[in-house]
Order: sequence, then C-alpha cells, then structure tokens
Amino acid sequence: MQIAPNTVVQLHYDLTDDQGEKIESTRSGEPLLYLQGHGNMLAAFEAQMEGHEAGQRFRIELSAEQAYGPATEAIMQRVPVKHLQGAKRWRPGMVGVIHTDQGVRQVTVKKVGRFMVDVDISHPLAGRNLCFDVEVLAVRAATQDEIAHRHAHGIGGHQH
Repeated sequence: MQIAPNTVVQLHYDLTDDQGEKIESTRSGEPLLYLQGHGNMLAAFEAQMEGHEAGQRFRIELSAEQAYGPATEAIMQRVPVKHLQGAKRWRPGMVGVIHTDQGVRQVTVKKVGRFMVDVDISHPLAGRNLCFDVEVLAVRAATQDEIAHRHAHGIGGHQH
C-alpha cells in the first residue's frame, strides 16, 4: 500500500541538520506512527512521504522555511520553574516543554533562577535545514476512529 491521505504510517527516522549534527532518532525505541494528511507532521515532510511504501528507505531534506521557519530573535518569557517539563534540574541551553493557551510548546532555557526560569519560546529548530533518513516499516488504511480523531492510534501513536 502506498502512503496517501488517510493512511497510517509507521516509520523510523534519524534527524540531522544540513551540517550533519544529529538532532534525534527513533531507532533505539518505538517507531513513530502518524496519520498522513492530517497535519500531524510538517506539511513538507508529509508531501514528500506521499507514494512511498513499506520497506523503502530514503532521505527527506527540508529547508528551514519548509520546516520551522527562519531563525528569529529570541522571544523571551519568564515562567515558573514548576511549569517547565522535561528535566529535574535545568541549565541554560536545555530544551523543555510548557503548556500554553495555544497548546504544548518547546522552549529553550536561557536563565534559571530559584523559582522562575527565562525561556526562549522560538522553536528550537527554527532557522535550521533538516534532513530525515526515513525507513518506512508499515502502511495501512486508517480506521474511522483515527480519521475522526485526526491522529493514529496504537503504539507510537495516541492511546485513548
């Protein structure tokens, strides 16, 4: 089956920037599971996934503009340390997660105080060209529940 809208894709990937710096990988854990065509991945990533099948390995290269946009000046915000998730002890340069009115947002720690932390809310990968080395493990038709919920269910997807 080919990857098309309303298919569930299971894959492994290694993510680097265009300088070869390793950013993340799924290879040592569970594969990623996502619903194609529902905005669960970067739009340019989904566009380049179209038509591929299980068993294929390939590279997807995205410019900064196709990924998280151009680099911007730091957008600083002060938040209580207790609202920052992802580590027990924080140091400048670490990436954490905060919950905002617009949903979950990755932030970069700039300064740590006893009760408050200054974070840059710009996306940590803004301004970087990204390279995904992809291995498609499986492709299947999405269930009606997955389409209605707009995401894949199961291991690597979302559990209800």
